[in-house]
Amino acid sequence: MSGDSIVADVAFGTGIFTRLLLENGNRVIGVEPNDNMRWAGEEFLAQYQRFISVNGTAEATTLPEKSIDIVTAAQAAHWFDPEKARREFMRILKLGGWAALLWNDRRTDSTEFQRQYEQLLKRYGTDYEEVRQRGMILSIETLFAHSSFKTREFEYSQTFDYERLKGRLLSSSYAPQHGEEQYELMLSELRRIFDENQMNGRISFDHDTRVYYGQLG
Repeated sequence: MSGDSIVADVAFGTGIFTRLLLENGNRVIGVEPNDNMRWAGEEFLAQYQRFISVNGTAEATTLPEKSIDIVTAAQAAHWFDPEKARREFMRILKLGGWAALLWNDRRTDSTEFQRQYEQLLKRYGTDYEEVRQRGMILSIETLFAHSSFKTREFEYSQTFDYERLKGRLLSSSYAPQHGEEQYELMLSELRRIFDENQMNGRISFDHDTRVYYGQLG
């Protein structure tokens, strides 16, 4: 990706991945339908003059036709209507434009903590299996329909204390929230597996970052 490329980062959220694009020198248009997320992203990226944001969705970005070199979606494409998003991406991409879908795929059995955390999600997650696999596969197959794409994989780790781990869990769409059945039991189990596996008050979350990219046609 050259620094001259104009990127539409769709569902850019709080701007964590968007910042990497800006640091590459790209002009980036962040597309985000959630007001609170978009405002947080705008504040996080306020120092970057080559960034603007718009209120839009993957299915209706509001961007002009044939105006974008690359469309990206980090940890988000499984929420899109893939057929409508494909049509919209093809509308806004310049001829020969690219799309890139990224996910941090958490390892489920590389450590004892990761194994126990996976069991916690299976036990308490409301639609965990569907969100984790089916949505991602459908997004890739549909968005790149009739188009060839390539895959790259990278190792990625995060470290959390308990409060950050709790926040990470509760930010997942499939986690029961306060007041819902199983919420307290889930957090009690999370506290236990953190205490059993922490080192110096922290645990490591290991991922494989997978990138699917190609030209839509």
